[in-house]
Amino acid sequence: MYVCQTRDHEVIAKLNRNVHNLHAKLYPKYFKEYDYSAMKETFKNLVENNSFVFLVLKELEEPIGYAWIEIKTYPESAFKNEYKSVYVHQLSIDENQTQKGYGKKLMNEVYEIAKKNDIDLIELDYWFENIAAKEFYKKQNFKKCREFAYRQL
Repeated sequence: MYVCQTRDHEVIAKLNRNVHNLHAKLYPKYFKEYDYSAMKETFKNLVENNSFVFLVLKELEEPIGYAWIEIKTYPESAFKNEYKSVYVHQLSIDENQTQKGYGKKLMNEVYEIAKKNDIDLIELDYWFENIAAKEFYKKQNFKKCREFAYRQL
């Protein structure tokens, strides 16, 4: 098992299916059904953004998971100091490969990328009903620092 960086938008689009289907199931009002062609085109453009890093986890040369991260710089303002973070946009493991430590392997690679870039902050968010993500990140020692709330009218 190993992790490598990729710009292969087709692989990322395929690996996105699991996390996208979960979001669509939990929040059908906001998420469309998974459409490989649409995802392929979307990721084709995203992989060209140099702020984004796409990591693929492979087992016996077979892609089984991915992480989409971004190295972010927050500029100084009247409100905040300048700081950097590695933001995790998505992390997904093939639904038949969960609970095997693969998510942890991907996150360890994210931590290494942060260290190589002298960044000591990893940020992410997840949908409230995504209990699996909530438990996974809790095991990874993530702490809540903000809450996002909404009111439906």
